[in-house]
Amino acid sequence: MPRRRLALALAALAALPLAHAGWLHAKAQLAQVLLERAWRQAQHDGGQPRPWPWADTTPVARLRVARLGVDRIVLAGDSGRTLAFGPGWAPGSARPGEHGVVLISAHRDTHFSFLRELAPGDRIALDGVRGSRRYRVSDAAVVDSRDGAASTPAGADGLVLVTCYPFDAIVPGGPLRYVVSAVAEEDASDLPSTVAEPPRHPRAAAIAAR
Repeated sequence: MPRRRLALALAALAALPLAHAGWLHAKAQLAQVLLERAWRQAQHDGGQPRPWPWADTTPVARLRVARLGVDRIVLAGDSGRTLAFGPGWAPGSARPGEHGVVLISAHRDTHFSFLRELAPGDRIALDGVRGSRRYRVSDAAVVDSRDGAASTPAGADGLVLVTCYPFDAIVPGGPLRYVVSAVAEEDASDLPSTVAEPPRHPRAAAIAAR
């Protein structure tokens, strides 16, 4: 009998991480439903509706990748609390839908898990409350956050998507980031007209081996 109780206790402890992961995914999906409602209201009246009464953020954009069937509501701010519910826009970057470099981040195992599937030439649509922009993926790289933030050329007009790396890491956190860069459609004449295979990143092995 004691052995059986011990086995049940161990099984329960082993299931805790899975239950926690399942809760995170369920919360992320439910949040997108509420955010969709708030986003439609923001588009309708140009305001900043909160998706739920105690929310400390509001929807500022909609990000879509047609080839992958991706459709995400983007929130204002990029704190850990905000990223638990959806992709977050960095307020220090250009506002979605306007000219400049827009920086958006999200978790690798929920809203930005699709970044690994993006390839040069992929089209990304970003609709802001007051305007829309279209981008084409130009590059993807693994960078070490300890070396500083991903650099963007001054005066550039583009979109930067950031998530943690590796995608299949068991332990969350770590210094590596997967950064996807995209340029505005009008500046993408030299990019492939057809989507290539998702890029390989020789730098990833070198950085991970540090």
